[in-house]
Amino acid sequence: MRSGAIVQACQKVCRCLLSGFGGRVDGGQAERLAEGRSPRGGPLRPRAELSQGSESSEASECGEGSEALVEICRRRHFLSGTKRHTSRDSLLTGCHSGFGPLGIELRKNLAAEWWSSVVVFREQQVFPVDALHHDPGPSLPGDSAFRLVSAETLREILQDKELSKEQLVAFLENLLKTSGKLRENLLHGALEHYVHCLDLVNKKLPYGLAQIGVCFHPVSDTKQTPDGVKSQRIGEKTEASLVWFTSARTASQWLDFWLRHRLLWWRKFAVSPSNFSSSDCQDEEGRKGNKLYYNFPWGKEPIETLWNLEDRELLHMYPGNVSQLYGRDGRKNVVPSVLSVNGDLDRGMLAYLYDSFQLTENSFTRKKNLHRKVLKLHPCLAPIKVALDMGRGPTVELRQVCQGLFNELLENGISVWPGYLETAQSSLELLYSKLSNFISEDRTVPSVTNTCVHLTA
Repeated sequence: MRSGAIVQACQKVCRCLLSGFGGRVDGGQAERLAEGRSPRGGPLRPRAELSQGSESSEASECGEGSEALVEICRRRHFLSGTKRHTSRDSLLTGCHSGFGPLGIELRKNLAAEWWSSVVVFREQQVFPVDALHHDPGPSLPGDSAFRLVSAETLREILQDKELSKEQLVAFLENLLKTSGKLRENLLHGALEHYVHCLDLVNKKLPYGLAQIGVCFHPVSDTKQTPDGVKSQRIGEKTEASLVWFTSARTASQWLDFWLRHRLLWWRKFAVSPSNFSSSDCQDEEGRKGNKLYYNFPWGKEPIETLWNLEDRELLHMYPGNVSQLYGRDGRKNVVPSVLSVNGDLDRGMLAYLYDSFQLTENSFTRKKNLHRKVLKLHPCLAPIKVALDMGRGPTVELRQVCQGLFNELLENGISVWPGYLETAQSSLELLYSKLSNFISEDRTVPSVTNTCVHLTA
């Protein structure tokens, strides 16, 4: 029967899909597309190739490319908010309206890949930890972190007319000192767990503590208030942090190891890996580190930092009893050096969106100069892996086959777009125009084009 043939054909397609996405399900890596070719056989034009000619034309095309990408991300629900709230500066500082549903899925996939690479599939022991979003401890001199102050308490102090100016200042300073502060990074929370986690490894070094969470930082507003004072806003970002405890003897080698590991990891999912680079850096106290950058159209921006903090941070957090900090390095008991590996997942996600932005030939029109603006995301990161749609044929039977494919793919951890649920039959051209900007362009599935399954009788 015709329906039986449909079921057999779709089962074959499903087996191909599941085997092709084995890299995602089984922990391996999917293959990349041959350089310069699209899954449909047409040439790809990376965003970087658009900027040719004079410096002025490069700057103009760079701005147009950035605006085009932001517009696509807003239209395809990677970003939320209006055009005014999704400027380049707001995206970099974390002062935007947030990510849309597909942007959240993309960041979740990026965080899952980071976690698998750093925590799950490592011979050395790395433990997950968690910490409060605010630090209840007193503030230190020169601390610029945002404080958590009760509005009612602040209002009562300011409205007390019996207080002199000196008393008012003293009350406000005491209130700020005793109130909690929003965390600016995840390092402090990991250091708090160091002593307790030493027992898990029998005090043997090295080992690590990993955490993913939201951090806050002050952002100076370019606009001034009427009295000439610049206001500050709260910027948010999702950070992925690994704090690595090792002996001072091997700290430099481990810093080099993690630098290479992180750079290769960022490049693994990129269409243009060379846009990810690294450079040495040094802080005010002379401690050495490295920064990883992505080369955006307007220049390089840091996406991850690695620091050798030596033993100062631990000694500062645990003053007095140094013996509780000792870890075993062979036969010696030492206070470990702290390596901090801190990545900005929000900015990293933005880097992959710029990296994936391309112009591809529109195969559904005869006009050769007409191109589609699409995002060629890596299959491991793409929010949608497979799209299912129905064409002409027996509607009831095709819908049953689609439902079976949908359930089987979901059971194997593959995200699916159920296009077959739409009441009106859509052409393949319309389906591509709706989905090509956020489904993955899979490089491993034979006889399936663009991971879009279009079922007809």
